[in-house]
Amino acid sequence: MRIIVGNRVVNSATFNSHFTRLCALLLVLSPCAAYANESSEASIERSAVSASAISSVKTEVLEADNGVSLGNDVGEADIRIERSLTGFEGVNEELSLWELGAGGGSFNTAKYPASGDSRFNTAVLPFIVYRGDTFRIGDGGGARAVVVEQKNFEVDFSFGAALPSDSEDNTAREGMPELDFLLEIGPQAIYMLGNYDFDKNAAGDSTGTDYGKGRLDLRLQARAVFSTDFGSIDDRGFILEPQISYQHRGFKHPDTALTLSVGAIFATERTHDYFYEVAPEFATAERPAYDAKSGYLGSELSLGLSFRVNKDIRAFIGSSAQFHSRAANKDSPLFEKEVTYTIGAAFVWRFYKSERKANW
Repeated sequence: MRIIVGNRVVNSATFNSHFTRLCALLLVLSPCAAYANESSEASIERSAVSASAISSVKTEVLEADNGVSLGNDVGEADIRIERSLTGFEGVNEELSLWELGAGGGSFNTAKYPASGDSRFNTAVLPFIVYRGDTFRIGDGGGARAVVVEQKNFEVDFSFGAALPSDSEDNTAREGMPELDFLLEIGPQAIYMLGNYDFDKNAAGDSTGTDYGKGRLDLRLQARAVFSTDFGSIDDRGFILEPQISYQHRGFKHPDTALTLSVGAIFATERTHDYFYEVAPEFATAERPAYDAKSGYLGSELSLGLSFRVNKDIRAFIGSSAQFHSRAANKDSPLFEKEVTYTIGAAFVWRFYKSERKANW
């Protein structure tokens, strides 16, 4: 899943997958965003991808080799593709079907891609994880419906959301319409490029180290974007995002996890219009009229770290940089900065986990 925070696209591995899961829950589970909460499950259930149809499409788990090889000095790990390495349990531990608790986070980010203004957000809200065979909530992927699932390949439908932005607090957009709450929904394909055990060699022999395990994924996300003021819904085009992400767990400590990702974002004209177009009625001497066009929106490099505070509390810190120097609408008067930054911290406090385990 990908999230948009403050009307700026944030990759699914921004900070780390658990941190973006938390940010998604801050939006999806908020009492102030009941519409989004309904959409996360109901819109997927009402789609053509019904549970029965998905069950007939899902494939059997297949064995896979190590993918991208790192040489004979690195062995293959046994990590399933849907397994987040930033969670409470270790890589080889069984996962509970349900988890309940509370999560909180604070982050500072640009108000929209290439904005010169930033916003600070903080929230503490309920935390829910459900790991069903088809429908899943919160475990590193927001709310999603799994269509195809193999050991090294997955296709799902997922949901995203974004907070609105007040134009009166933004110097470039002053006097223009506000950027409303955004919704995203669409398919995602994930392919595991590599699955590494740094404590074993290629022959499976122990190296006597404690360097941990890692996984390299290629993700391709396509999303339909909509904006709403909760009175109406407007089509805002489509976004396509290829991304490479790496997760690592257990370097010198079994409960520490690291996530690194890099991705590029391309969007249709309607999406670019939403951020960068200046209609003639909103033009000023400092802000001339501008007709936005489709194309490259920007790239993002993200790094996150998570660690266990105790058996039921994990903390997360992370940052990312967004690069827009070659963006399609660099000439827009609303395009202010070629490089923007995001920084944040979060926690998850798990109150309950079910005795019943997930089937995967």
